[in-house]
Amino acid sequence: MTDAAFALSLRGVTKQFGSTVALDGAQFDVRAGTLHALLGENGAGKTTLMRLAFGMLRPDAGTIEAGGTARHWRSSADAIAAGIGMVHQHFLLVPAMTVAENVSLGDRGLFRGFDPRVAADRVRRIGAETGLVLDPAARVADLPVGAQQRLEIIKALARDAKILILDEPTAVLSSAESQELYSWLRSFVTRGCTAVLITHKVREALAIADDVTVLRRGRAVLSGRPRELAESAVIAAMIGSAATDEVQLPAAGSTAGVSVISLQHVSMTDGRGVHRLRDVSMEVCAGEIVGIAGVEGSGQHELLRVLAGRLAPDGGGVRLPARIGFVPEDRLRDALIPTMTLVENLALKEAGSARGSVRWTSYEARALGTIRKHDVHTSGVCSLASALSGGNQQKFVLGRELEGSPDALVVENPTRGLDIRATSLVLAELRSARASGVAVAMYSSDLDEVLSIADRMIVCFDGRATDTPVEADAVARALLGLS
Repeated sequence: MTDAAFALSLRGVTKQFGSTVALDGAQFDVRAGTLHALLGENGAGKTTLMRLAFGMLRPDAGTIEAGGTARHWRSSADAIAAGIGMVHQHFLLVPAMTVAENVSLGDRGLFRGFDPRVAADRVRRIGAETGLVLDPAARVADLPVGAQQRLEIIKALARDAKILILDEPTAVLSSAESQELYSWLRSFVTRGCTAVLITHKVREALAIADDVTVLRRGRAVLSGRPRELAESAVIAAMIGSAATDEVQLPAAGSTAGVSVISLQHVSMTDGRGVHRLRDVSMEVCAGEIVGIAGVEGSGQHELLRVLAGRLAPDGGGVRLPARIGFVPEDRLRDALIPTMTLVENLALKEAGSARGSVRWTSYEARALGTIRKHDVHTSGVCSLASALSGGNQQKFVLGRELEGSPDALVVENPTRGLDIRATSLVLAELRSARASGVAVAMYSSDLDEVLSIADRMIVCFDGRATDTPVEADAVARALLGLS
């Protein structure tokens, strides 16, 4: 195949951050008019490779070609001008602004020339052409995560992107939202455009992609058409054949103890007067994992924050233990300060109750213990949180919250953006916490995942929480309000 047939090509690409080699002569060729899945462990170099393609980073060595032409990006603005768009795992949106304002932020020229009517018409036109419909006047802070992702795609399309890179786009989407996204991506490439999907979901990648590439330790170790690749071979390429025996999903089943968290007739209304929780009563007991499910906007996020003591309801009774660990969905916004070290981020856990001088030596020892126990890949406790891959950030947050054996642990999409091995380790951590007597409440947008580990299920619908059998059909019906 000639280079001209590739929409995007990176050859012999090397990128190093300090002593860490992120990419080591990586090669990645994307055929024009295809959907290409890029797989690999956390830290394999997937996001770094695509940030080079998008002009956010510059390679130390190697070449980048787009449309058969060698490119030397000065910034992402050059890549955008060449028809490349990127939807990042953590959205780059301004919550206080409207949909139309966010779409217009990247335009050339001064923002004071912004015309709300023109901007709104552009959003509506793209929606009519693509099916990605959003209210131009909606404030981003009020949008559910699926709508925010649509907005990121609309931003790229507004700049005439013909090559679209998506970094873990289904990490926090429900099964229905994921299928909707995949359907749109299919229509996008059918029109002659090209898409690159960074994902850790092997089965989905093999089902929807035209081509698959696996990165391992900064190098491309496997490439081919899905029909030519066995799932086991892809997994072995991702994590190494010797490690595949380590990948096991934890089984459900426990003996619950005393009640640790109790909600009685809890209700809550948000700032716009919308009822988020309605007469919710539930318990989470020691030594059990309570799975929580709900389609976006059903009240599950508010419920989790009430269970974690982060949100006070308007009415009803809440009984919480003294020590609760909380792993929020968006680690960079709600769990870590990226510009701080791991030691400092661990110390933040006790910032509200600490008094006197900071005992940094103690925190350093605790951070080192967390890193070792939870297999966090980093150069040391003084590394900035931003220097870690997304998966290692997540493992550090979970380890921090489990430190000291809390009475309860509330986790929201704990395997977001994690590869197979990291996902297995995180689920094993939750099972271990349950075995040690911790009361665990877990929400995941991946229904199969939460069903694989939950002892009991609570399904949220229209602000109400219903006990549901730990069965896929029963949960699916309850998600639609049919229970």
